[in-house]
Amino acid sequence: QVQLVESGGGLVQAGGSLRLSCAASGRTFSSRIMGWFRQAPGKEREFVAAIRWSGIGTRYAGAVKGRFTISTDNAKNTVYLQINNLKPEDTAVYYCASADGTGTYDTWGQGTQVTISS
Repeated sequence: QVQLVESGGGLVQAGGSLRLSCAASGRTFSSRIMGWFRQAPGKEREFVAAIRWSGIGTRYAGAVKGRFTISTDNAKNTVYLQINNLKPEDTAVYYCASADGTGTYDTWGQGTQVTISS
């Protein structure tokens, strides 16, 4: 089974940019869907973006549309989340996850903290 490790988080001023990485190790399957989620303090985990390993068929949450870009690098078995024009409300732990063909996310990374200062 694939294992996921996130990196790239940190403390950034509002208006800045970050690129989060999700490195997948072990056996990967091209049919699976890769997604990014986030969880702010005191709130439930929410969907951010998703993509197929092929790079075709992206989907974004309305709150991040236009500022976030999800992409893949198959040669490196890595999924990225480019975040531009960061806002204080983007502060959260960001998680990478993998779903089967039905959209059920069954594999999760440990998360990376993103903190935005105003």
